[in-house]
Amino acid sequence: MRTPRIYLETTMFNYYFDKEREAHADTVKLFEEIKAGKYVAFTSMYAIRELRDAPPDKMSKMLALVDEYGITTLDFSTEAEQLTEIYMREKIIPTKYGMDSLHIAVATVNDLDMILSLNFKHIVRKKTIELTELVNAREGYHRIGIYTPMEVVEHEHE
Repeated sequence: MRTPRIYLETTMFNYYFDKEREAHADTVKLFEEIKAGKYVAFTSMYAIRELRDAPPDKMSKMLALVDEYGITTLDFSTEAEQLTEIYMREKIIPTKYGMDSLHIAVATVNDLDMILSLNFKHIVRKKTIELTELVNAREGYHRIGIYTPMEVVEHEHE
């Protein structure tokens, strides 16, 4: 069985450093599992672009995670941008939040297994999960799993 290939959306890098957030511990655990080889991790230039909007001190720490954990950065993609247009035309995610659609599209066109996100407004939502699955099937792409770190990391009590 191949190692699951995961996409880290922008919120994952934020929550790594946000110790006040409930998901912080599971986010750090996810990064540790990446380092241990449980997952092959990817992000994209779209996420990097968003990270660069953070205050300089936090930005440099978040960007350092990419190198520290061996996360592959996927380049900008015309194919992903075209799939994003379809997602927005289908009203899966509002046009105003097109970057959120881009994260899903990049993971989809690069044949990744799942997206890890803590964006509950537009990505980790029942509507988004169901409709992207329908559009992906119609457009000839595979299903992409959309999860939070809490759903995928190993816990001792399991």
